[in-house]
Amino acid sequence: MKKRSISIHGHATSVALEPEFWVEIDRIAKVYGMSVSALIRTLDDERLMSSPEQGLASYLRVFVLKQARQPTD
Repeated sequence: MKKRSISIHGHATSVALEPEFWVEIDRIAKVYGMSVSALIRTLDDERLMSSPEQGLASYLRVFVLKQARQPTD
């Protein structure tokens, strides 16, 4: 597991994910033209609205999996 510290709406938090997930999150953030922090803030906002009982790390893993399953052009 690799931990990264990020700020979400002014609150510092740490997220622990396997390095492979961080590689994909970095890649996806670049594709979206966002910083990793901005991407995670956006995803955390979505998580809080759709499934607040799910932890952030779990939500990020599922997001990466869904992105991987999307067909490419």
